[in-house]
Parts: sequence; C-alpha cells; structure tokens
Amino acid sequence: YKINDIAIRDTLTLACTLIVIMLKSKTFVKKTRSGKVMKIVREHYLRDDIWCGSEVCSECKQESGVLQKDACIESNLCSYPHYLIPDTNVVLHQIDVLEDPVIRNVIILQTVLQEVRHRSAPVYKRLKDMLHEKEKHFYTFTNEHHRETFIEREPGESANDRNDRAIRVAAKWYSQHLKTFASHEDGLKVVLLTNDQGNKQKAEESGLLVYKCEEYVKSLIANPELVDRLALSDDDKNEITSAKLLFPEHLPLSRIQAGIKSGCFLQGTFRASRDNYLEATVFVQGEGEDSTEVLIQGLQNLNRAVHQDVVAVQLLPRNEWVAPTSVVLQDEGIAKDDDDNEEEEEKAVTEAARRSTGKIVGIIKRNWRPFCGMLNVSQIKESTRHLFTPADRRIPRIRIETRQASTLAGQRIIVAIDGWPKGSRYPNGHFVRSLGGAGEKETEEEVLLLEHDVPHQAFSQAVLSFLPKMPWAITPEDMVMREDLRQLTVCSVDPPGCTDIDDALHCRDLENGNLEVGVHIADVSHFIRPGNALDKEAASRGTTVYLCGKRIDMVPALLSSDLCSLRSNVERLAFSCIWEMNHDAEILKTRFTKSVINSKASLTYAEAQMRIDDTAKNDDITKSLRGLNKLAKILKQKRIEKGALTLSSIEVRFHMDSETHDPIDLQTKELMETNSMVEEFMLLANISVAQKIYDEFSECALLRKHPAPPPSNYDILLKAAKSKDVEIYTDSAKALADSLDVAKVDGFPYFNTLLRILATRCMMQAVYFCSGMDSDFHHYGLASPIYTHFTSPIRRYADIIVHRLLAVAIGADSTYPELMDKHKQSALCNNLNYRHKMAQYAQRASVAFHTQLFFKSRGILNEDGYILFVKKNAIIVLIPKFGLEGTVFFDTKDKTIPKLVFDEEGPTLNVEQHTFRIFDKVKVTIRLDDSNIQHQKIRMALINPVIPGVSVPVPDVEPQAKKQKLDH
Repeated sequence: YKINDIAIRDTLTLACTLIVIMLKSKTFVKKTRSGKVMKIVREHYLRDDIWCGSEVCSECKQESGVLQKDACIESNLCSYPHYLIPDTNVVLHQIDVLEDPVIRNVIILQTVLQEVRHRSAPVYKRLKDMLHEKEKHFYTFTNEHHRETFIEREPGESANDRNDRAIRVAAKWYSQHLKTFASHEDGLKVVLLTNDQGNKQKAEESGLLVYKCEEYVKSLIANPELVDRLALSDDDKNEITSAKLLFPEHLPLSRIQAGIKSGCFLQGTFRASRDNYLEATVFVQGEGEDSTEVLIQGLQNLNRAVHQDVVAVQLLPRNEWVAPTSVVLQDEGIAKDDDDNEEEEEKAVTEAARRSTGKIVGIIKRNWRPFCGMLNVSQIKESTRHLFTPADRRIPRIRIETRQASTLAGQRIIVAIDGWPKGSRYPNGHFVRSLGGAGEKETEEEVLLLEHDVPHQAFSQAVLSFLPKMPWAITPEDMVMREDLRQLTVCSVDPPGCTDIDDALHCRDLENGNLEVGVHIADVSHFIRPGNALDKEAASRGTTVYLCGKRIDMVPALLSSDLCSLRSNVERLAFSCIWEMNHDAEILKTRFTKSVINSKASLTYAEAQMRIDDTAKNDDITKSLRGLNKLAKILKQKRIEKGALTLSSIEVRFHMDSETHDPIDLQTKELMETNSMVEEFMLLANISVAQKIYDEFSECALLRKHPAPPPSNYDILLKAAKSKDVEIYTDSAKALADSLDVAKVDGFPYFNTLLRILATRCMMQAVYFCSGMDSDFHHYGLASPIYTHFTSPIRRYADIIVHRLLAVAIGADSTYPELMDKHKQSALCNNLNYRHKMAQYAQRASVAFHTQLFFKSRGILNEDGYILFVKKNAIIVLIPKFGLEGTVFFDTKDKTIPKLVFDEEGPTLNVEQHTFRIFDKVKVTIRLDDSNIQHQKIRMALINPVIPGVSVPVPDVEPQAKKQKLDH
C-alpha cells in the first residue's frame, strides 16, 4: 500500500518482517447522479513499524539516518539538539524560510503534506523538492497510518481542528519517542512551529515545545538575514496599514459567488496594462465568441488586483463607461506615499469609443508568484521599510522590510507578496533571495527565464535514467515495424548552427512519371515512452526555448543534439510522411511509415539556395532540392488562392563575439526561397497528419487552430490604410489576403510591408486543442480546415503526442489510457498553450536585452523609421534596419510640454502645427538610456520633421564611429 514516495521502502519490508497491522473501516452512504444510494466502506490501515526517521533511534528499523543527530542550529531559544515540525500554515506561508539552507532536520507530517497538496500546487512542488534534497534532511512521517499517531475526527470537530490536533498528537509522540535516545542532558527535543495562536496554546497545555515561526527565526542569531524571508503575519500587516482607507473593502467569497450566480457580478482574469498603470482589463470567458473584456480605470476601481488574479467585477452604469486611454503612463520615479492620490484625467469620448467599464469588488483567486526586480532604498536613515520595483511593469511596487538594503542595492532580487491591506498604496511582501548584480548578462538571463516561468533547471537523475545507454545503435528489433529508406537522397535544410535537426526531405522521379516527395521527422517518441520521468518532464516543459545565444532544451542534449537529430551521414530513426504527386503538386497518394534514414547532407538555407541557383551543379541532392522548390512554389500559390495570409514581422539575428558572447552586429533576417520551400512541405505534412489522426480518433486528436479575429481587432489596420486612401476588406481571410496584395501607395514601396506588419498584430493566438472538446477546427491564417503539429518533436511536446496518435493509427505502436482520454488531452493542451506563450515572451525579452547590449557601446545613432502607432502623448516608431520599436514622447518631465491635439478617429497627433499619422516616415536618434538599470530603455528622439521645442539637434556621430572602428 503506497503511502508516499519515502514510505515505499517501509512497505517493501512486509514480505520479510512480522508486523502488526490494525484495520479501521468507515462506512458512509453516497447518492449517485441517478439517485441511487450506495453504501461505501473505506478501509484505513494502521501499522506500528513506521520508522521515525532519526538516526539516533535504535528502536525503529532503519538503514541509514535521514534526520541527523546533531540537529542544533545556533539559537537563543533552542540551544539543544532539536527537530522541527511545522504545521500546514507555516509550510504554506513560510516556504521561503524553509527553503533556506539554514533550516534542516524538519519532520513533514503526512497530514501537513496532504493539506498543502490540496491548497497550493506550487508550494507542494517546492516542498517535495526539499524532501528529495539530502542536504536538507527533511523527512516525511506517515502519521495518518501509524497506530499511535492516527486520530479519528470527533463529532462536531471541523476538519481543520482535527488536523491541528493530529499534528499535536504526532509532535507529542515524537517528543516521548526520542526522549531517551539523546546524549544531551536536555534530551533530543521536538519543536512545533505554528502561527495559529489557538493551536499554540493547546500545544503548550499538552506540554509541547512550541514557537511561532517568527519567534524561532528571529532567535537564529547566527543568521539574522533569514528574518527578511519571513512572510508578514496578520499582526504585521495591521501595523503597516495606514489608518486612511485607500481602497474599498473586498466582498466575502460567499457574496461574490451569489452575485456571479445572479448575474450582478462577472468573473474573469485581471490583465494589467503595460503602458498605463492606472488601467487594466478583465477577460470574462464565455461560450464560443461570447467572451468579453471589461475595462477598469483608476486606482480605486482596480482595487488591489494584481495581474493574472481571478477577480469579480461589477459593471458601472452605462453613463460611466469610458474609452481605453491613449496615454502612455508608467509608475516610475520617486516612490509615492500611501496618501498620495493620482489625478485621473477627465476625458470626453464619443459613444462609439466607449467600452463596458467596471470595478473590482473582490478577489476570487490570487495568482501571485515570486517577482524579480530591484530594491528602491528608502532615503530615511536607519529605515528597514523599502519599496521593491518589479521587472514586469504590470506588477505594482511591493513594500518589504529588510535589514540588508545596502547589500541588496544594485542587485536583482526576488520578492513575494504577502498581502495588500486596504489602507496601503502598495502590497506588502518579503525578500526571498538575490539573483546577482543588475545588468550582468547571467543575472538578466535568469531574470527573464524566471519572469516568464520557463523551466530551466538541469535535468534530474530520474529523468536522465530513462535515456538510452551509450553506445547506441539501431537493432533488428527496431527494424521490425520500420521501412528502410537509407538509400534515398534525403537532406535537411535549417538555419546556420542548428544542432536539433527535426526534419529532412527528399524528392525523386518515379517510373510512372510522377514524383515521390517525403518529409522525414525525428522519431522522438521511440526514445520517450509514455508516463516515465523523461516523458513527464518533457510534457511539463512543453517546448524548447530559444534565447539569443542560448537554448533551453525540452529534452536532454543526448536526444536533442545527437540521437534524434537528423544529422548527415548517420543512421537515424524517423517517422515519414510520403506523397506521390504529379508535376502540378496534386497529391495522388499519401502514406505514413516509421522508417530509418541516412541524411546525405545537412544544409543551411543559404547553402541550399546556392545549390538550386548554381546551374553547373546537377548531383542527386541538388536535383532533389530543385524538385522540392518547384513543387513548393505551386503549393504556396494554391494556398494563397484559397485565402491563406502572407503576413510580415521583422526578425533579427545577432552576430556574437566568440569570446565574450556579446552582440557585435545586428541584422534583420533575410528570407530565401528555401525558407519558403521547407515551410510549404512542413505545412503539408502537418495538414496530412491532422486529417489522418482525426479520421482515426475523432474524440482525442490533438489539433491546432487559429481563430478568426473579432472585427474590432482590425480597427487600427483599417484606420492606417484609410489614412493613405487604401481600402482593406476583412470579411474573410481571403478578402483580407486579396486586399493586402493590391495595397500600394505610389512612391512608398515599404507601405505594403508595414501594412502586413500591422495586420500581424491584429491576429489571434493559434492554440492547441482536443478534437473531442471543440467544434471549430479552422486555421484562419493558413486557410486550412484542419491542422496540427507533427514536424518538430525534438522541440515541441505536442508533436510527440501527435506522433503517438499517428503510430497507433498505422499499427506501429500501442495506445495507452491517457492518449484516448479527451479530458486529459485537453488539460495537456492548456499547459502546452501556456508554455508556448511564455516561450515566445521570453524569446522577445532576450532579443530586447541583447538589443540593449548592442546599442550600449554605440553612442547615439541616427536612423530612418516609420510611425506604427499614434498615442495621445507619443508616437511609436519602427526602425526597419534593426527591427526595433521605440517611443518618442512629447510630454517629458525635463522640458516644456508643447501643445498636443490628439484625434482618436485618425488617429492623429498634432504637435506644434505638425500632424503625425500612422506610417509617416520620420528620422530619429537612437541611444541606450541606462540611467535606470532596472528598466534600461532604447530612447528615441525626433530629428525630422523639425518641431520647435521637440526635435533634437543632429548629434556628431563621427567621433563615435571612428572609435568603434578603432575598437574593432
């Protein structure tokens, strides 16, 4: 009977040890949905041979000690050897303290472990990690199955009171059990930690040694810095709270639930604005297209909600509805006091611009996490209260108490929120740990990985144990269900430096005059079997994350860069999708097979393009590439004719210094025909596989869809086009694609590219879903009725699931229960969508950071750009040369504000008689502003057009250019 991971060893002794087992049973009745009453008997086994875990104990059976004999931490409360037993609330709220290396020799009771698991999955995971750290000496004691520590719930006793009593009983048993085994004159003590005053009083009445967590931590005289990691207690929160109430009271959960049921309130996810800290939206999930967003403006209406909280919102009367602000407003500079009030702007807006507006009346679920950022050291001498500014601008500042302010100044640190009293301008929190000096490359990379929740720890030994043993080779057993394709002229085409090669292709003539085309994908599912630790880790990570100069792998390097990578001149296992086509790219036959291939070349896009263009080359690889390229052009044209969108976004590539790994050059990526060639066949393979797995498993196929954007998403695109007298139609994807194709402005060749960049911003996010849980499969951007991901299993876990489904469909592998469970597939899709979104954000943040590094040594540069967005007090400019966006503000603090006239309908901004419109060409200076090391920015200032009081003189960049040449 498995109780938990650590108790497995105990249960295995059943076969060879005489033990005493007591059986308790409890009978209760349960009413089923059909109304039938069932009698259920639940049995509970008790034992008397469960090891206490202490190495000093000679009474319990054991192999080696988990809890050390020398458990003494230098403390003025407990100067004798002792073990700690924290109750549930201490674990939940003081997990940062427990994680500190100072805290060791801790007994985690089964009662506590189960409660934590039910109440907080993140804390439970952190606790389990500590239980597996040998240096921490944490031990799980299964008190609920020990004959002397198990207790029954008494009549009228709440579950919480019963669990508190169970903890006290277990602590009492430990105290008596270990009393005789210590050589210390005071004996070996057991200290119960609880912050519950009632629990503490009852423990003292029982003769237990008990302290509040704060009392114990403050007594660790050798480690005073540990006090900073204490989460604030309710008493502390009340002390800090101002007497003045700044926010309305949150409604109790019972009233919120009743209000949601009656329709008075809406439940949704709070999404803070990056550009304006006084504005947010609440996304209210509905059926199909019935989802809505409620606008929230002003501090009191925001009412202490934090980004990603689940909140209850009450709609305001329609005459109080407002429009989203066009002002870029950020909470920066000197920290405001609690009683400072922001002046909120009164705006006259048209009825059409108004949106449903509301106020937060309560918090349903807090989604707080540890936040990275920097400390703003208080100017008050000897003060221990300081403000912490998170790296994420959507998170409010956090007030913390620390005695290490001078040490932490200039460092990136992690802070956790403890609560947000209604009398405080900012939430209260506590220091968790330091990450290193701000601005240092390793520190900043750690910050962006933590901020975007990217799992990046080293793979555990449990995960690595499921890798194939080396040396590895293909065996006869591997060939049983495979087709031998080693004789084919297969090659891969990838970006330069790619080591995780997922895909390879081939094209050859058939005797009947048709063509055979194959897409061969790494057979990762052969190495990663369902349910083991390697599979679970890959599922949790969801995707490989590509940062500038660094890759966070989804699977260990032995697979990603070696055994699964389809490198040239080595035999590799593959999953092949093979078509017979005519010369018009019409598919005549499709088949899928597990295979073995031997790639004849690993080419970059440029190398493949050179082969195609070089008429002197006529080898088998080149002929294969030419055949693929010819067919790809036909396939692409067919997709476009069906309404597939060809959008645009600027991607950049950094050239890194081989020694410092700093960026020395920044270029926008140029796409070649070979990029499109590979893309077309990957799309075709994904569509073919999607149809196959859906035909076989209509309820549990893992597919990918791209929803059509709501009409309002196109507002900015339509306005931008109209400003240049161009009509864009958005009735369908084909209408949009056709109108983009003919959108041209004389003398403005870059206009069409800008329009496609803006159209990309209007799109919805593509998502994974389970076919049995949805009815809309359409992929809007590709104009395809069905789609999935099959072609990148090294870097996407979704593709591994698709491989497993396809393998079962063709009889090449067996199924398993989770694969056919649509609810579990749907839950998996939710995690994959989250991981992919976070990976995208992390990649963008990495590009932004390396762009800052690039401009750091370049002084001030002058570049041409185009206006992408017009705001009320600023314009947002795109620099095509660098793929860079920046904001030119017109209301800075260090100069007189010029006269600004903003027209929402245009949108246009009139500054000192000059009118700015979307897509206008401007010339700006670019420089890195590192005055705020927490939020370093690329600053842009206007050169042309010349606006009195706004435009800056053209800087003399010649000395800087000469210096760069000398440095190089």
